[in-house]
Amino acid sequence: MTAAHPHDAQIRALYASFLDGWNRRSGAAVAAGFTDDGDIVGFDGSHHRGRLSIAADLRQVFGNHPTPTYVGVVRSVRPMAPGVAVLLAHAGMVPPGGDDFDPRLHVVHTLVAVDEDGRWRISLLQSTPARWHQHPEAREALTEELRGLLAAP
Repeated sequence: MTAAHPHDAQIRALYASFLDGWNRRSGAAVAAGFTDDGDIVGFDGSHHRGRLSIAADLRQVFGNHPTPTYVGVVRSVRPMAPGVAVLLAHAGMVPPGGDDFDPRLHVVHTLVAVDEDGRWRISLLQSTPARWHQHPEAREALTEELRGLLAAP
């Protein structure tokens, strides 16, 4: 088993801030946690590079499309090298106007965080569809786990 990262709380907070910015539909808030040259690879394969581009691109996305709300659960945060960590999370999305998760929209988030002079920032966030074609029970288990998070006070 890999040891937890010594800055686990800060890196988890970085991911929570990303989710919060997304759910507030704010390109600027999403981009704020990224390095100047950070990258997002989206659920659909879209690629946004650089903090300013991320902010502008997502401002356009949020302005033109109703986007689902993310609920995520961090699975691990571990060191990769000095000043570099990787966070793995599962997330589900509640479609606009909906009150439940669409299991077809579940994702695995991989977040690479780097320490920039004592402040952790996102260098890369990758959203991979979590289809689990061979293991539908895993998809159902995640759906139930996420529903429990929605129901929590």
